Amino acid sequence: MLLKRDGFPQEDELVLCTVTNIQPHSVFVTLDEYNGRTGLVHISEVAPGRIRNMRDFVKEGKKIVCKVLSVNREKGHIDLSLRRVNETQKRQKLNEIKEQQLAEKIVEHVAKQRGESVIQLYEKVADKLLSEYQSLFGAFVAVSQDAVSLEKFLDKKVANDLSGAIKARIKPPEVELSGDLFLTSYAPNGILLIKGALAACTKDAARIRYKGAGTYHVLVKSEDYKSAEKILKDVVDKIVKFAEKNKLFVEFKRHDE
Repeated sequence: MLLKRDGFPQEDELVLCTVTNIQPHSVFVTLDEYNGRTGLVHISEVAPGRIRNMRDFVKEGKKIVCKVLSVNREKGHIDLSLRRVNETQKRQKLNEIKEQQLAEKIVEHVAKQRGESVIQLYEKVADKLLSEYQSLFGAFVAVSQDAVSLEKFLDKKVANDLSGAIKARIKPPEVELSGDLFLTSYAPNGILLIKGALAACTKDAARIRYKGAGTYHVLVKSEDYKSAEKILKDVVDKIVKFAEKNKLFVEFKRHDE
C-alpha cells in the first residue's frame, strides 16, 4: 500500500496487520497502514476460550484485522485484539483496503503513462484530495459520478488523464427498482392486447419478464434513485394508459412497498 499514515491509530480503530512473530502468550504484528509500527495481541485477545496452540489461529506472514485496545505514545506500545473483530467488521475493513488498492492502481497506471514517479504523483494527488475526502477512493467515486472535477485540485493535463483512468475503472453504482405487473383481458384478442400494452414501453430502459399467471416482472436500472424512479413511473404509466384505453385489468405492485 502507498498510503502510510503518520502517528498512531486511535483506540477502537480497526487496522490491517501482518503477523511477524508468534510467542506462547502473544502475537507481534506490524500495522500495514502506519509506517510499519508494531503492535501486540495478547493470547487472551486472540480468540475466546482456552488456546492450546497459537498457530491454530495465526501464522507468520498472515494478514489479520485487529481492533486497537490502547495506545501508549510515550513507549510506542499498541495493544490489539483479534477476537473482538466480528466477521462484518472484518469484511468492511478488507473492502476498504481493496478500494484503497484500486485507487492506488489507478494512480500507478496514470503515472506510468505520463512517465512520472508513482510515489510523487500519488503524494501530489493524495495531498490535494484527502483534505476534502476521507479516502482517495471516495474522491475517485465522486469523479466517476461527475460530482466533482479534478481540475479544482490538479493542473488540467493531470486532471484529464486521471479522470479518464478513474471513469474507465470505477463505474457509478446502479440503482435497481422492480415490481410485479398484473395484466388480464377477457377479450377474444386479449393476448394481442396484452402484447400491445407491453410494447408501449419497449423503447424505455426497462426489462420485462413473464413470470406466469398474467404476471410480469418489471426491472429498471439507473445511476441514481431519482432517475430510476422516473423511468419506472414512465413505464408503468404507459402500460396503465394503454390498458385502460383497451379495457385491460392492470395492477402494479412495487417490490419495495
